[in-house]
Amino acid sequence: MMQSSPLNFRRVVIWMGRLVLGGIFLYAGYSKAFLPNNHYWPFFFLKFSLTMNLANFATQVAAFKMLPDWGVQFVANTLPFTEIVLGLLVLIGWRLRIWGSLLTAIMIGFFGAVLRAYLLHMNINCGCFATPEIIGLKKVLEDAALSLLALFMTVFAFMEARQPHPWAAPETSQAQALPGHN
Repeated sequence: MMQSSPLNFRRVVIWMGRLVLGGIFLYAGYSKAFLPNNHYWPFFFLKFSLTMNLANFATQVAAFKMLPDWGVQFVANTLPFTEIVLGLLVLIGWRLRIWGSLLTAIMIGFFGAVLRAYLLHMNINCGCFATPEIIGLKKVLEDAALSLLALFMTVFAFMEARQPHPWAAPETSQAQALPGHN
């Protein structure tokens, strides 16, 4: 007999976090790098299209007025690809404690930047996906919810790693489980 169920609240939150956050990060990175100027495809225009998309994203990052020029360029050129890789790693669940911690830190950073822009009444594009979205209360609440999901996913991944998996737990024989049988 199994000692505990393989499905509990912590595991459900971990799975939800992996699917939701991994999918969002994967799509967000892909859309920043490849979607805004997809009319430049065939492949010989790939470099031009990618360069133009990253330049557009750099403009959105600069609008937050939080980084110097070199920081804007660094974020604009690395964040989309970091999001793609991190989204894939979280989706597959390999070393979830490490990648979940990094994803949580990034999500909290996104939440802080969006909250700051909202509180300063900055009328700017979020820069989250290829479609323009002005920062408002809805975006702040959305980022807060995703940050909490990332935090819970990471904390629960650490908690689950300390316990043996229920399917690997040693079974007790039915004779030992029934009283009066020795």
